[in-house]
Amino acid sequence: MPDPYRGIKQALTRPSSSSSDFDLNPDFKLPAGRKLRPAGVLAAFVDIKQEPHLILTKRASHLKHHPGQIAFPGGKQDDTDVDVVAAALREAHEEVGLHPRSVEVLGTLPAHETVTSFTVTPVLARVTGAFDPVPEPGEVDEIFYVPLSHVTDPRRYSIQGRRWRGVRRHYYTVAYGPYYIWGATARILRGLADRMNG
Repeated sequence: MPDPYRGIKQALTRPSSSSSDFDLNPDFKLPAGRKLRPAGVLAAFVDIKQEPHLILTKRASHLKHHPGQIAFPGGKQDDTDVDVVAAALREAHEEVGLHPRSVEVLGTLPAHETVTSFTVTPVLARVTGAFDPVPEPGEVDEIFYVPLSHVTDPRRYSIQGRRWRGVRRHYYTVAYGPYYIWGATARILRGLADRMNG
């Protein structure tokens, strides 16, 4: 039987540049001397009916940052984290109940800079052990799954825009059922799609 993760593994070997929330806004000038904080997100795949499905979350609607948005489990690197991979694994354990021992890390994608001054490293992984999804109270409203074939199909993506700090900002979006994936999450996934189809 073919390895369903072969495409991901091959994508991780292909060179590509880092990305940012400003990729589709070439006229935007990044502030000089800005300080970026390291963070890690876990793009973890679980096998459902012999197809990899990505684990995503819907953030709680009352949160200060990105309320109600679709996101990877993850967050900023703490002083106790060895690196951003450890941060992504720790946050995924806290946010969705995915224990690090149940995960096989496949590799990382180039870092992504966000409008909130984080440099986010996407950590790609496969769930190999037991996983009973448990949303973190107060942080995560919902945990859901999206087929790998959906988020790696460039035809599923569109570019939309809205006004942000007085200017129109453009960004990638990819819809899945009732879920509207946009911003950094969609940009990172579009980068993976480009690598897998390159």
